[in-house]
Amino acid sequence: MSETIIRVENLGKKYIIAHQQENTTRYQYKALRDVIANGTKSLTKNLFKPAGKIMPNPTREEFWALKDVSFEIKQGEAIGVIGRNGAGKSTLLKVLSRITEPTKGRIAIKGRVASLLEVGTGFHPELTGRENIYLNGSILGMSKAEIKKKFDEIVAFAEVEKFLDTPVKRYSSGMYVRLAFSVAAHLEPEILIVDEVLAVGDSAFQKKCLGKMGDVATKEGRTVLFVSHSMQAIAQLTKRCILLSKGNVQFDGNTDKAVRLYLAGQKDDSEQAAYYQAAVNKTGNHVLWARVHTSEGQGIHCWGEPITFEFALHVTKPHESLWFSFQVISEFQQPICIFWFYDPQAPFRREPGTFILRCEIPKFRLYMGSYTLTTWFSERRSSTLLENLKDICPFEVSMHSIEREEYQWQRDECTYLEDAVWKTVEKY
Repeated sequence: MSETIIRVENLGKKYIIAHQQENTTRYQYKALRDVIANGTKSLTKNLFKPAGKIMPNPTREEFWALKDVSFEIKQGEAIGVIGRNGAGKSTLLKVLSRITEPTKGRIAIKGRVASLLEVGTGFHPELTGRENIYLNGSILGMSKAEIKKKFDEIVAFAEVEKFLDTPVKRYSSGMYVRLAFSVAAHLEPEILIVDEVLAVGDSAFQKKCLGKMGDVATKEGRTVLFVSHSMQAIAQLTKRCILLSKGNVQFDGNTDKAVRLYLAGQKDDSEQAAYYQAAVNKTGNHVLWARVHTSEGQGIHCWGEPITFEFALHVTKPHESLWFSFQVISEFQQPICIFWFYDPQAPFRREPGTFILRCEIPKFRLYMGSYTLTTWFSERRSSTLLENLKDICPFEVSMHSIEREEYQWQRDECTYLEDAVWKTVEKY
């Protein structure tokens, strides 16, 4: 059984936030006599205030970035840390990296820690790439012989051979990240802590970094803590995830469940997930409402599970060439797949009313991420577009842990058109 390499008990970190008081004269010029006079008033106030009584300061506020955080991490685990901006992720990593001291609680760490929390962590801008490799290695506690042994691997991974003897202040942000990550990953620390810095690199480098972190955890038996807003990267690298919310641990466990909770929490409380409703005063042939029946509900769908798209068509003027289709659009506004319905015997082509169309897909296999729908309701014979709805019914695609290995090689496989099954049109 692997030993515990990181233990965190009731960890808390408090910051003092200063607020400026509203004052219309705060931007006015102050003479030296004004400064002296204000200083005298403050001194007099402190001398004559009641003993033992602490006067409240309305311009200062306590903010707990972390509150009662507790968890244990075993040797060789790859742990994801996720949460919304301001949840306390970076603060947690800084405390674990000994960059800042906790306000309360206890941390026990066994082994050397290498941290990559921002671009160029630990680099001196005036030194060359070569000199910074040795400097950073020394900071991590490596001997010169150990650094020299890994030097060629570090340079090859970072792909900065041509600029090795150039001061790093002339490096681009991408070059900074490549070299900093390469140093941290190759100098064999027992614990590797990586914040959202990989977002600076290009996609090829990100893929290589994820592969390296996977090797560090699985093949080399070292521990990795990885913070990212890319749920695809988190799912690919980790099996366990810590979800932070307002400084507290909201969930600690299976990555897939943590991702679903995170995605569900990203939605606005006023937003009804995966649902669209037309305006009450809308007239003519149009989509009355649309909804996506996801496997997990609340607009969260598991990769590979059945999914149903449902549309209510309100028809006031039936026509034999009415045509309906919809398309799944990614969060980057890329069209993914399109489905269309054209049945010559459909009742909404012969009589007015509200009709429900259902499109069922037995296995919905898409990249993990956010998606919306675009619909077209048209009259084909006259090439008339009756209605075109965009960015409706937002939903998220997550992933089952049991299908993780299948996902790795099959994730590029999209849903084929012949997989779709249109159900009989029902009159509402």
